[in-house]
Amino acid sequence: MKIVIIGDGKVGYKLTRQLSAEDYDVVLIDNNEEKLMDAMNRMDIICVHGEGGNVEVQKSAGVPEADLVIACTSTDECNMLSCLIAKRIGALHTIARVRNPIYYRQIDILKEDLHLSMAVNPELTMAEEISRLVLFPNASKIETFVKGRVELIEFPVSGESKLQGMSLAEMYNRFQIKVLVCAAERGEDVVIPDGDYVVQAGDRLHVAASHKDISRFFKLLGYRKIKMKNVMICGGGKSSFYLALQLANIGMQVKIIEKNKEKCEGLCEMLPKATVICGDATNHDLLIEEGIQDADAFISLTGMDEENIIMSMFAKSQGVPKIILKVNEDQRVRMIEDFGLDSVVSAKTVTADAILSYVRARRNSQGSANVETMYQLVDERVEALEFIVKAETRYTDIPLKDLSLKPNNLIACIARKWRIIIPNGDDSIQVGDNVIVITMKKQIQDIEDILL
Repeated sequence: MKIVIIGDGKVGYKLTRQLSAEDYDVVLIDNNEEKLMDAMNRMDIICVHGEGGNVEVQKSAGVPEADLVIACTSTDECNMLSCLIAKRIGALHTIARVRNPIYYRQIDILKEDLHLSMAVNPELTMAEEISRLVLFPNASKIETFVKGRVELIEFPVSGESKLQGMSLAEMYNRFQIKVLVCAAERGEDVVIPDGDYVVQAGDRLHVAASHKDISRFFKLLGYRKIKMKNVMICGGGKSSFYLALQLANIGMQVKIIEKNKEKCEGLCEMLPKATVICGDATNHDLLIEEGIQDADAFISLTGMDEENIIMSMFAKSQGVPKIILKVNEDQRVRMIEDFGLDSVVSAKTVTADAILSYVRARRNSQGSANVETMYQLVDERVEALEFIVKAETRYTDIPLKDLSLKPNNLIACIARKWRIIIPNGDDSIQVGDNVIVITMKKQIQDIEDILL
């Protein structure tokens, strides 16, 4: 596949790095020559200097022969125009990053008129992820599959946990709930564990199940269900708007603190159910005055990683039960987790995962199974993929105990019509199933790739 990426910002750079590592033919367009030179020195790609909305620039980048054009500049209008031009001059498929709430409300019309294959709204996707964490505060991260019917939950094992010192086989026998531990982190080590794995304090477990079974599992572990009522959000950007709208609509009391007066006025108009405070959230006295000690959740979504980290550490010192922060720089995430701030979100990561899912699906459109959803976990060392099985093949209708999987691969869950199956050796994959695979091998395109 030949892929042209327009925009060398955080999302564009992350996509370029991942796609070039997977041996796609990648061309990067940007109007910043210095950034392009840096990208070209770091990766095996072609760079073209110029505006993405310029027909001549697109032609020189080979857009007419491209299988896919991804426009992810910081401007929605530029992204949509670039995709319109790309489609007009011959690109097969186009993806635009569209962030403005006004545009996104009419995205169906825009997709049809601009012939977009996909529109990605990072802030909305990130807000949905944060909403799940607020509703299920015991988790550090929550990824969803099969349109939300299956969840992959990450959580730390504390020193007081019932799981400490227990093997996974003992855990499954004792609790008798249909959950599956798909990955385990211990320090710098990551494994896809078998039943002999013994859980220790400090481990981070990734568990897959239906929402109902996950809730039952945490209840049996003795986790107290935290009732979330008061939520404080720092930063008044697009992600804060989407998040406040979702939380206010389900009856939570939402307070947004933003220092830009114009943004505050706009938020007041668009969010009548939320309280908007014009002030600097890095001022600890202001946070105390606005009731941080009474907040059930503190969510820091400013554009500055450093501000988000400092404010979140202060919220932790004030005893806020759930703290979520946005961090854009990947290398800072591990450091933050060492501070006990483990619910970290990133707009560029959710965007990259959504687009990579689409790319994998296009690449394997003729295969036996299509990639529907993909998430990268544990610093991109583990992938969780949802496949839809399209046709009979050598692994369908065969008991899983008779299938030989390559090491470090796991079939975690099968969704069949309205049933969620945590599979055992007697279960089999059938045509039409949604199959969730956990793998430590990169570039999985098909279920065939994990079989010996």
